[in-house]
Amino acid sequence: MKEISRILVVGAGVMGHGIALVCARSGFQTDLVDVKEEYLHNALSQIDRFLQGSLERGKMTEDQVRDTKTRLTTGTDIRSYCKDVDIVIEAIIEEKEAKMRLFEELNETCKSSAVFASNTSQLSITELGRSSGRPDRFVGMHWFNPPALMRLVEIPRGIETSDETLETVSDLARKLGKEPVVCKDSPGFVVNRVLNVWYNEAMRLLDEGAADAETVDRAIRDGGGFRMGPLQLRDLVGLDTALLITESLYERLGSEKFRPCQCLRDLVAAGHFGRKTGRGFYKYDEDK
Repeated sequence: MKEISRILVVGAGVMGHGIALVCARSGFQTDLVDVKEEYLHNALSQIDRFLQGSLERGKMTEDQVRDTKTRLTTGTDIRSYCKDVDIVIEAIIEEKEAKMRLFEELNETCKSSAVFASNTSQLSITELGRSSGRPDRFVGMHWFNPPALMRLVEIPRGIETSDETLETVSDLARKLGKEPVVCKDSPGFVVNRVLNVWYNEAMRLLDEGAADAETVDRAIRDGGGFRMGPLQLRDLVGLDTALLITESLYERLGSEKFRPCQCLRDLVAAGHFGRKTGRGFYKYDEDK
């Protein structure tokens, strides 16, 4: 099992900056990179908000907040951060071609012993691993939103993922305060394979006019004991990402139960992606 001391997180969106926060908070020197300074500025603002809230609620001390910030660095020149990292956690857009290009670039600049982990929620780990040039040191590390609060991390292994890589990333997840669940490389892994059917059925109720979004979510929350309804969860994750995931599952599995619903397609076409744009199945205040 490899020792991990420095972590590179690529992608400063909702998942990326959340993962970077967890890593830095857990004592690891963490680099967070993205293609634009504005993305990093927004990420740091969200991290500061979380840390301040943790401080006010007594979950962290002033020293812990300061140390977390000290361990976190950001930048846009990915190559300058690759030399000394022990693991790269990729958290960019859920598009296969974009991820493959990134891993090809990382393979050229990172040290040969570095492990690559993808936060993909459903793409083939085996295929991404092949594109990375180091399939034995490649594995999935699927986090859940929000990363700072959700305990589960899915760890799907590709056909060529080594036992050492699997042990290294599972151990890292535990050191980050997470519960790793190892599974085989299959479409949607475990969680999204199950939940996407649930999400789709909720959306079909909207397409059929059987109920509105609030009614569907309230019924599931109150009747099933869930903290959030399926449509609220979709808004939280992002409807653009949700559509990409559902389309990919439908293409790969060929089952009608994964066919994207029209209401989801319509909202994405209109640019309504959920909480991050202020509108999805629900409307949100801009400051939330």
